[in-house]
Amino acid sequence: MALFESLVLLLLVSCGLLHLARRVGLPYPTMLALAGALVAATPWAPDIAIDPHLALVLFVAPALLSAAYDTSPYELRRHWAALVALALFAVVLTTAAVAFIGWKVAGLPIAAAIALGAIVAPPDAAAAQAVLNSQGLPRRTLTVLQGESLFNDAVALLIFAAAVGSVTSGPSLTSLVPTLAIAVPGGVLLGVIAGAVFVALWRFWSGTLGSTLIEFVSTFGIWLIAERLHVSPVLAVVTYAMWVARFAHGRQTAGDRVHSFAVWDAAVFALNVTAFLLMGLQTRSILSQLQGAEIWNALGFAALVFVCVVVVRIAWVLSYRCLLSRVLPSLRQPPAGTVQTRFLVGWCGMRGVLTLATAMSLPAQFPGRDLIVLSAFAVVLGTLVLQGATIAPLIKWLRIPKDASLDRDVRFGRSVLDAVALDQSGGDAACSLPSSREAERALVAAQRRALQSLLLEGKVPEDAFRILQEELDWRELSLTPHRKREIAEA
Repeated sequence: MALFESLVLLLLVSCGLLHLARRVGLPYPTMLALAGALVAATPWAPDIAIDPHLALVLFVAPALLSAAYDTSPYELRRHWAALVALALFAVVLTTAAVAFIGWKVAGLPIAAAIALGAIVAPPDAAAAQAVLNSQGLPRRTLTVLQGESLFNDAVALLIFAAAVGSVTSGPSLTSLVPTLAIAVPGGVLLGVIAGAVFVALWRFWSGTLGSTLIEFVSTFGIWLIAERLHVSPVLAVVTYAMWVARFAHGRQTAGDRVHSFAVWDAAVFALNVTAFLLMGLQTRSILSQLQGAEIWNALGFAALVFVCVVVVRIAWVLSYRCLLSRVLPSLRQPPAGTVQTRFLVGWCGMRGVLTLATAMSLPAQFPGRDLIVLSAFAVVLGTLVLQGATIAPLIKWLRIPKDASLDRDVRFGRSVLDAVALDQSGGDAACSLPSSREAERALVAAQRRALQSLLLEGKVPEDAFRILQEELDWRELSLTPHRKREIAEA
């Protein structure tokens, strides 16, 4: 009951904070981080723990699927070199830098120090998406940041699993290398197979509450299966989400999509709130066990880890094109981005649910667990509050113009759909409005086919396609009788 009561209280507080965040222009993850810290600071906050194995699958899998569903694989392929530099090299470099500090300053064992580095290294997909979507960043920059925050999770979790495994089961490096070599392609293959099966079987649950339930079950199930097969669960879920986003929309009804998006947004938000609450409570429990100078030493080390994470990322983002241009020649190709844009990318390194959940997943007897959890929460709190709250003023200070290309692509798509409406009415603008609901539904169907052709021909990118698809979904629902709009129980 203590967890449930605290969760209800925090959800209520979070609803108020969401309203405040909109009024003051702050991203909601920043408010959640502050709320988690404030609730944990209250004297009546309960001592609550969570099963370490449950933390990752419960909090990370849904957030990853939600972010990956909105990410275009074709855009990621175009910017693969930058993604490799950020999702692979940046994670490894940050992990190494933090691990050195953990080993040298805090005296952590090497494996524990590496685990700490892997926990705090990857920027979070959900945090990046929530903070950046409303800032009008250049679309290329936004695509790279979203792609980075998806795939760096996989790199970080592979390093984390290897470090924790070396402590708990003591495998040698030679036994870990083949495992890591199989984990990446195995995760991608599992995601493709699961996505293809899901799309093929979608019609059995279409139009029912079971369709959304199956989405959640499949997401958690894919993660668990990937863990059992010792392949990357992150890559499995990301690949699965991208496959479904690409191939399922032709089989889904408008009602299924609208209902699914609403449920997923609410569920991911509630899970984020829960993760911040649990992490804050664990941090409170850790601090309550420290006395005198121990508290300041622990907080000082956590602050040092935070500074290291921020500085290493900015330095790497500003320099990786020069350092890696011989290894990755495509980095020399334009557009390389201005110094202002690259600095902004370096500053956009918010940590979130992945860092929280990974820290909570550490075994209870793991060496230095308390210090690692405290440092992880400090990094999440620091990046979300300091960086997340200053992105908007930083964009203005750097004079980075807002990207209007999405609006341009949406306007182009709408013009094509308007032309379809004129064609359906015989080219007479005065008669462009169909005279019956059946004719209007036929028009929507024709516009869907035209929109699909625009996507397949590459004339409309996927982000603009989703906006236009949503407009058609709502129009179709407005033309559908009430009894057919209802989501059936079975």
